[in-house]
Amino acid sequence: MSADLSGRRLVVIGAGSRTGRRLARTASAAGAELVLAGPDPRKLEWTAGELAGPATVLPVDLTEEASIEALAARLGRFDHLVSTAAVPANGPLAELEPAAVRRAFDAKVIGPLLLAKHLAGQIAADGSLTFFSGVAAWRPVPGRTVMATTNGALAFLVRALAVEIAPVRVNAVSPGIVDTGSWDGLGADKAAFLASVAARNPARRVGTTDDLVKAVLHAIDNPYVTGTVLHVDGGARLV
Repeated sequence: MSADLSGRRLVVIGAGSRTGRRLARTASAAGAELVLAGPDPRKLEWTAGELAGPATVLPVDLTEEASIEALAARLGRFDHLVSTAAVPANGPLAELEPAAVRRAFDAKVIGPLLLAKHLAGQIAADGSLTFFSGVAAWRPVPGRTVMATTNGALAFLVRALAVEIAPVRVNAVSPGIVDTGSWDGLGADKAAFLASVAARNPARRVGTTDDLVKAVLHAIDNPYVTGTVLHVDGGARLV
């Protein structure tokens, strides 16, 4: 993780999540000034307390345009933004609630679109936006129809935004099965589940938060990468 972010201002939406916290710590250690954003100020303050350098905490809810407008008004100029935000609406098709489906699209697709709408004029010309998609778009399974669709829509959104707000770069990172803590609810079954995933993946392992952070830093640091989905899934979409 060798990116030099000295003098750069990085916005991390979802900085209260395990991946967001890891990204914030790594970027801060690399010299970045952090803006930590999300709907839960307590989690953001926790992350801020772990950082080596300066950090500002700002609230934002990607399901509300007024909240995004308020973020834009307080944020000012910045270099890069990364959003890990998602509000899953998983479950059998017959049990899906329209309100939950709309909220999932608001967080994963419409929210990023509105971030570009309200923040594009505040991003440095050599800056970037990076969003999180997911392997479900390429390997859909029953009970994850909304997740597959929102992640797929985001993948196409970054291509369109990369053209519309150029030269600002827009990319996505698409994780596969990553041990971020989201599988802890499996309890004693977690180890067996992750082992089965590793056995099927061409990479023969599951992902870590560091794998995701490395991909984000590549998207931020490489000035010739835009409109691209970086797959961090151990090859899961191939098998």
